[in-house]
Amino acid sequence: MEPSKILLVDDERGYIDSLSGRLVIRGFDVRGVEDGFKAIEALKDFRADVVLLDVVMPGKDGVQTLREIKQNYPNIEVIILTGNADAQTAINVMELGAFDYLLKPVGVDHLVCRLNDACKKKMLLLKKVY
Repeated sequence: MEPSKILLVDDERGYIDSLSGRLVIRGFDVRGVEDGFKAIEALKDFRADVVLLDVVMPGKDGVQTLREIKQNYPNIEVIILTGNADAQTAINVMELGAFDYLLKPVGVDHLVCRLNDACKKKMLLLKKVY
């Protein structure tokens, strides 16, 4: 079975490298990009199962990026992973179709559990479509 594909979007390169390494060790295929523009571009050739998306980024923020992902790739699940706890943003992203809203720092085991849940949801939805 092919590993689940994760697109990690965060404006901190060190965070991308660190978390990517931890997820690769746990069997995921991970690509990391630093902003929303690069995320949308990456999805053209990297068909992610789940996007891990930061909210506060220069240029196109996470809310705008989530909106665009859901418009163009409705079967991709998105988990918001942010260091900025804001109840209104959490409500907004869930209404836009985010699978979950997690706060940094998040435990890797908890994150892996949520990634697996998101991947299972995607697989179930795709089975219903086909």
